[in-house]
Amino acid sequence: MARAPLLQLSGISLTFGGNPVFDGLSLAVQPGDRVALVGRNGSGKSTLMKVMAGLVEPDRGEVVASAGTTVGYMEQDPDLSGFATLGDFAAAGLDAGEEYRVAMAAEGLKFDPERPVSTASGGERRRAALARLLAEAPELMLLDEPTNHLDIQAIGWLEEQLSETRAAFVLISHDRAFLRRLTRATLWIDRGEVRRQDRGFDAFEEWRETVWAAEDEARHKLDRKIKAEARWAVEGISARRKRNMGRVRALQAMREERAAQFRRQGTAAMALDAGPQTGKRVIEARGISKSFGERVILRPFDLRVLRGDRVAFVGPNGAGKTTLIRMLTGEIAPDSGSVTHGTNLEIAVFDQARAAIDDSVTLWDALAGDPDMRVSGRADQVMVRGQPKHVVGYLKDFLFDEAQARAPVGSLSGGEKARLLLAKIMAKPSNLLVLDEPTNDLDIETLDLLQDILGDYDGTVLLVSHDRDFIDRVATSTVAMEGDGRAVIYAGGWSDYRAQRGEDAPAAAAAVAVAPAPARPAAAASRPSGLSFTEKHRLEALPAIMERLEAEIAKLSEFLSQPDLFQTAPARFAKASEGLAERQAALAAAEEEWLELAGRDEG
Repeated sequence: MARAPLLQLSGISLTFGGNPVFDGLSLAVQPGDRVALVGRNGSGKSTLMKVMAGLVEPDRGEVVASAGTTVGYMEQDPDLSGFATLGDFAAAGLDAGEEYRVAMAAEGLKFDPERPVSTASGGERRRAALARLLAEAPELMLLDEPTNHLDIQAIGWLEEQLSETRAAFVLISHDRAFLRRLTRATLWIDRGEVRRQDRGFDAFEEWRETVWAAEDEARHKLDRKIKAEARWAVEGISARRKRNMGRVRALQAMREERAAQFRRQGTAAMALDAGPQTGKRVIEARGISKSFGERVILRPFDLRVLRGDRVAFVGPNGAGKTTLIRMLTGEIAPDSGSVTHGTNLEIAVFDQARAAIDDSVTLWDALAGDPDMRVSGRADQVMVRGQPKHVVGYLKDFLFDEAQARAPVGSLSGGEKARLLLAKIMAKPSNLLVLDEPTNDLDIETLDLLQDILGDYDGTVLLVSHDRDFIDRVATSTVAMEGDGRAVIYAGGWSDYRAQRGEDAPAAAAAVAVAPAPARPAAAASRPSGLSFTEKHRLEALPAIMERLEAEIAKLSEFLSQPDLFQTAPARFAKASEGLAERQAALAAAEEEWLELAGRDEG
């Protein structure tokens, strides 16, 4: 028997002053859904997820979970008050004998369940909250930026858990690779409207550009019509006043429609000034090493960084990536070896702790109060790449509005703090840019822009990141901290690094226990990698089959998202739900079959 939707939102309206966050929103989350929730920073993604979790009450509309459905929510800033250890928090609500689930999750996510809450970092608290959600195993998981503060190995572990779960989930993340791997549908929040496409995140950007192109065309047509009607009103209205007042009213209505259209939020006006050119050799490290007590961070290591290089540093949390970069930039001294810098070096640092901005000051003071940005005698201006600019104008370049200028930095979201730090860094010339986890909290559009800027930057970049897609797009070489103080240099980005190590090579520093793959039958092991004629024909036919299934899933999902359908037409709802589940299962099987055949064909 088909089941009701796990969660149904009907006619949701919510306003936090100014324009509504949502107005008349209706959507449904079905059993087995794997949904990416995307949108610009500040568009309302986290707010919508809190509405779905029942933590924010809408002004109008209702949120209904199916009878007996359990919904779990992982928030960005969990409250652990009242618990002694991270393990106590993660195991809260579990039945006796189920604590092993927390231990398994703690191993995969790399945190110590015995760590006192009072001494735990923000990242450890978030990992404990994620472990709690996974241990509870609800039927619907709501995950708000679960990969923040996870290293690449832990992200890989989490991907495997979510790919194997039977639970439905809605996922907010900036990590493209994570979203592409896991999602089969996309909810897009754009200027208060929530659109759904029953294709995974991999198809999102093409869909977004198609929607925006259609909007631009419609807006252009409306502008031309308003212009033509306005000309008619000026030239001929006096002779036909009584007969044509309806046309005048229609013109006014068109003007009101045009005025009511929300413009898309632009991208930040980010730019980098590379400053004076360095010598060809930027950094030369010879035999550098570092230990803290008995713990070896880095064994003797050589690295030469040339002008224009983009060097990514990857490895587990705590492996020493940031320590290595601080030695390379001269912030700390190595225990042995030497670091030599090239000429004219001017360093700008984006640190993951955002230590360069003080939460207690206003955005205005964070910029105008910076001695390196202050314009002598002008309290309302800052120096931006050698030119004075009004503080508010520069804040607007980074998508802050005038009302935020006097707000405290502590009131900003994580993405907004990242943009403010980028504003400080980009105001000053630099020819060596150090980026320590820059992608945390940034939306996809800002990440795209940052990637483009780095591509045009004449300086040199040292990058620490867990975002595999971003590393692939930016890095020219990768330094892997592979455990026990070993650092190895690989050409290219993350995918190149993986390929050079061998696709199935285990990460030496990963502390994750995974189940061994089932042994292949002897016949399969001895079979050549090529495909038979029938298999080749099947490989060619599968894309069309998957496209048809996706179209059928989209139609059924649109039908099932109608408010009150479950109450007014239960038989039709049950039949459509059953058909949706069948097609989703068929699509998953077709995708697996295509991947297996394509891999063997390439082999």
